[in-house]
Amino acid sequence: MDALRICLYVYAGVCFATWLMSVLTREYSWVDRIWSIVPLAYTGIFAGAAGFHDARLNTMFTLVVLWGARLTFNFARKGGYARGGEDYRWAVLRARMAPWQFQLFNLFFITLYQNAILLLITLPSQTALDHRRSFGIADGALTVLFLAFLIGETIADQQQWRFQQAKHADLDAGREPPARFVTTGLFRFSRHPNFFFEQAQWWVIAAFGVAAAQAVPWTILGAILLTALFIGSTRFTESISISRYPEYADYQRRTSAVVPWRPR
Repeated sequence: MDALRICLYVYAGVCFATWLMSVLTREYSWVDRIWSIVPLAYTGIFAGAAGFHDARLNTMFTLVVLWGARLTFNFARKGGYARGGEDYRWAVLRARMAPWQFQLFNLFFITLYQNAILLLITLPSQTALDHRRSFGIADGALTVLFLAFLIGETIADQQQWRFQQAKHADLDAGREPPARFVTTGLFRFSRHPNFFFEQAQWWVIAAFGVAAAQAVPWTILGAILLTALFIGSTRFTESISISRYPEYADYQRRTSAVVPWRPR
């Protein structure tokens, strides 16, 4: 059985499991909970199809494992795997939709579409499997670039974590926090530096497919759709932020949305 067909079976199983759990528990973050895990399986399947003897595929698999380990750790410490650890944005969206509308949204967007993106972003591994060439200078440069983006996202998440911990400590002690959202460190140059580095890592994975095919293959579609997903997610997240914090509008005016840039 070829690797892509195995991945499609995994996709179908994961879709059914996450949809069923959302219906049974009335929590809708099950795709979030497997977000950092399933891509490891997909890239591992493609690397395994080459017997783990292809340097490019092995490198891609290793980098995705590092990405998944970091993201799993960050998601876990924020309580994402705990009971009731649903993304707060789904509750906001449920309040804006009729129950039947949200259930359709849950099936088609949260379950089927988001899981499809998780498969698509790993398909450059299929391109690398179909065009097995020696590991070159471009591959080495892409590896270094991926690791740089991984470090950047780790720093951004840590800065956000420390801010939130200090903020909640002030609130628990009855003190007014000096700021209600983080604007320092990397967040001085981007309102969402973690979003930028997350997308950038998957564009690097897409570039490995380009290096293998020595052309622009259709498998870059995953990175394109991931970016589109983040654009919509950023707008929705910021609409909630500005409704809670009027001063967020000034932060929007002076700070780049996603791509780090000098503040205005």
